[in-house]
Amino acid sequence: MPGFCAVRVLLTGATGFVGARVAEALVDGGDHVVAVVRAGSDAERLSALRGLRLVEGELLREGGMAEAVRVAPDVCIHCAWYTEPGKYLSSPDNVGLAHGTARFAAALAEAGCRRFVGVGTCFEYDTEAGYLSEKTRLAPAHVYSAAKVATYLLVRELTAGTAMSFAWARLFYLYGPHEHPNRLVPSVIGALLRGEEARVTPGGQVRDFLHVDDAAAALCAIARSEVTDAVNVGSGEPVTVATLVTKIGALLGREDLLRLGAREYSPGDPMFVCADNRKLRAIGWARKYTLDDGLAHTIRTGHQQGAPNAVQP
Repeated sequence: MPGFCAVRVLLTGATGFVGARVAEALVDGGDHVVAVVRAGSDAERLSALRGLRLVEGELLREGGMAEAVRVAPDVCIHCAWYTEPGKYLSSPDNVGLAHGTARFAAALAEAGCRRFVGVGTCFEYDTEAGYLSEKTRLAPAHVYSAAKVATYLLVRELTAGTAMSFAWARLFYLYGPHEHPNRLVPSVIGALLRGEEARVTPGGQVRDFLHVDDAAAALCAIARSEVTDAVNVGSGEPVTVATLVTKIGALLGREDLLRLGAREYSPGDPMFVCADNRKLRAIGWARKYTLDDGLAHTIRTGHQQGAPNAVQP
């Protein structure tokens, strides 16, 4: 973090797919981490992190927000959002989350927080533009992406002129251990391990796949840097879905169960989405996992946990 060796970091969404990995990376980096979790959340994945403090709170309620602000963090990394596959793109909950995040950021700025890192999405961009840079035109096509754009603009303007700096990390296509089982990578792995057909589209879509640990490292790097405004978090490597699925089949020795073309492309699904990640690399970030290594790690970690496709949202 700018000007600090170890700081107090407030982390939201710490029980989620991305947030849990950010929590681990922050603790490993020596920072003092306070994670805000909702009452009743499954925090088992965080229990082994020594030095991590959990605070129960609901950020969309005044009481929960006040509890989080009282932590008096130097930095906030805000990962919390609603992301249930099949529902999140059109959910009206996105509107409340945008409003709540803006209020939360403003309250933190007033309380003296020095830096706020929010989490956005590549879907904020015009996905017909080819390689997507931070200067690409914004053209959200879902309630989810529109809410993310609104949040980005609101927080940027609310924090302008305050002592709190602001960065907005736009995540591309993440995969890795504990991903929701309905997502592409765990659904293919799970089907093949069960000896079932993995039925997917023809796989011509080009995507930017990044291991969740590399995304977590990117969020930590952004928080520790002085970079501001939007930052793409992606590998910068275009890969077809067919290539991804074929690699999984080869790693598991079950290419015979792959059924490319068994499903049609989803209406409106963009055919090329890849990050221009030069801004991220300029602050010293580099990914740890190649796609082959990352997929192997995802499969291996699932075996070690005894439930390769039993992951949490």
